[in-house]
Amino acid sequence: MAKKKKASSAKDKAPKVDWKKVAHLMLTSRAMDEKEENELVPNKDVLYQFSARGHELGQILLGSRLNNKHDAASAYYRSRPLLLSLGLSEEDAMAAPMGKSGGYSDGRDIGVVCNKPDSDAPKVLPMAGDVGSQYTPAIGWAQGIEYRRNVLGEKEYEKAISVILGGDGSVATNGFWSALTIATTQNLPVLFYIEDNGYGISVTSEYQTPGGIISNNLRSFKNLKIYDGDGTDPVEASELLDESVNYVRDRKGPALIRLTVPRLNGHSYQDNQAYKDEELLKKEQEKDPLKKLKAFMVPDHITERTWKNWEKKAKETIEEATEAALQRDEPDASKTEKFAFAEDEVQTIGGLAPEGHEFPKGSEKPKPEKQRINIVEAIRRTLRHELDTNPKLMVFGEDVGMKGGVHAATMDLQSQFGEDRVFDTSLSEEGIIGRAVGLAYSGLMPVAEIQFRKYADPATEQLNNCGTTRWRTANRFAAPIVVRMPGGHAKCGDPWHSMSNEVFFTHAIGWQLAMPSNAEDAVGLLRSAMRSNNPTIFFEHRNLLDAKYARKPYPGDEFVVPFGKARKLHEGDDLTIVTWGAMCERCEEAVDETGVSADILDLRTLMPWDKEAVLESIQRTNRCIIVHEDNRTAGFGAEIAAVLVREAFTYLDAPVERLTMPDIPVPYNVGLMESVLPTKAKIADAINELMSF
Repeated sequence: MAKKKKASSAKDKAPKVDWKKVAHLMLTSRAMDEKEENELVPNKDVLYQFSARGHELGQILLGSRLNNKHDAASAYYRSRPLLLSLGLSEEDAMAAPMGKSGGYSDGRDIGVVCNKPDSDAPKVLPMAGDVGSQYTPAIGWAQGIEYRRNVLGEKEYEKAISVILGGDGSVATNGFWSALTIATTQNLPVLFYIEDNGYGISVTSEYQTPGGIISNNLRSFKNLKIYDGDGTDPVEASELLDESVNYVRDRKGPALIRLTVPRLNGHSYQDNQAYKDEELLKKEQEKDPLKKLKAFMVPDHITERTWKNWEKKAKETIEEATEAALQRDEPDASKTEKFAFAEDEVQTIGGLAPEGHEFPKGSEKPKPEKQRINIVEAIRRTLRHELDTNPKLMVFGEDVGMKGGVHAATMDLQSQFGEDRVFDTSLSEEGIIGRAVGLAYSGLMPVAEIQFRKYADPATEQLNNCGTTRWRTANRFAAPIVVRMPGGHAKCGDPWHSMSNEVFFTHAIGWQLAMPSNAEDAVGLLRSAMRSNNPTIFFEHRNLLDAKYARKPYPGDEFVVPFGKARKLHEGDDLTIVTWGAMCERCEEAVDETGVSADILDLRTLMPWDKEAVLESIQRTNRCIIVHEDNRTAGFGAEIAAVLVREAFTYLDAPVERLTMPDIPVPYNVGLMESVLPTKAKIADAINELMSF
């Protein structure tokens, strides 16, 4: 049932609120916007500015109700008033849009795209610049709350909640609908806080949701309590926020609150709102929540003079904060490349490292059993052992539960470890990855499965944001997750299930990428990934999952393979072949057929890749062929070739050769597929040609 309230006529009915603090924060926020708009932006001291005018009241009232240290808010670029209510200093708030040192990101990100990693206070999860991407990580945080409360027995999470702030435009995004589905089907402690100002830049709400009012369209959702009201009325907004926050805290289910607010400035400083007529602009100014707060407080609670003194004090405070911010040093350019990946300095929030988790002993020396196993069994046994030894590890994705995964890699894991730790998800890759990011923020180790490489495309936004989190927040936050995804050709091809495109993830900042060619390496690399402080793509080649070539003895529960260390499959002096994944077998067969004395290097990981091993080999052989299944243009082979031309040029007796897929999708017909894949015959021809150069 929707809950619609009219503003109370009796001002003394308002919930217990520190209205003096609310007024101080609103006046401070307004003074910040005025300072930026009237001086700092024109002077080019601030280059990106997003005003919060009109949105302040509800955010400040919401922030005052986030009082559990495990509460988290996932906000967006118009949420600075919320940050102020949670303790952000005025100087930091002014310095960040200037790009000065310190602040949210040490000058790396837009100043209003912020975060707050306090360990003993409510958190603000890292914001992003793309609309709607704030929703699913907050869902992961909410599930992390429940996991730590119910499975790990940590009672301090008992009343914690996750709050998502979004505008009326964001309700049209994949992230919003995915988060809504997960929250309601899993009954998670989530509050959706929607600020409806009627516009997504210049596009009205009717284009975002039918009828323009999202709360009206969600009444049929099971497990969703809806609140709807005026975000400019102090009493009404306060009452609704009290009820909605308490509803979620009391574990009655997720809730959505929609508060109407005016956007008193353009979308950003550059937006002059020419698409609004004068009458509308006037009506919006009349709805200014600061005017309504003043009318609420003066003269019943304070005098006009007191209000003016507060107003003056806020402006003086911002003048002082601005001057202090302007005097800050510029960020240290020598450190700009730090924190793309984990370093010795551990992040404040995210993953297992900040809480000092210790893993069992690992060893690079295998202790092989007698029986050979395939890659599917290798993955399953590794997951089982890590689930057994790490209570913070979770495995999830589409069909990974009772079915055991479409490739059977998670068979029987749910029956052994329960639905809290091994579980199915809705059919939304955005939701799978975004949820994994939030779970990692909450201190867990999520292992998410994407059924096929191509299906990761809808999650691109979350994957990219996950990888850049550490760098964007200057090592305040990180989201170490493992994403398992099968891909590549199999018994046949097709443009959907057979995509390889591993180069995409080598280009994605902050991601490790593993591509094992056999069961032994699959064990060692997957275990390393699940113990890493970096996010990892674990690529499982479909043609190798049950291939005879890839079968190896299980190397033991301690076995780990370090990232960035190639494996030499064949040793020789006349030629170096660099390859990975399913091409390893074909390269070995080609070398056996030609009889050429060749080094064959299986890179095993592409990010990082073992440049030293490749250079060492070429310095002996003086010739190189790079073989991979991905497309030729800008494939990872091109990166390797570029490095060799720069760093091994004087050792080369022939051009670096690349043998790859052409720039087309993988065909379905087997004959067509083999006609474009690197085959044993094609590799052998390339070897002979290069040797005769």
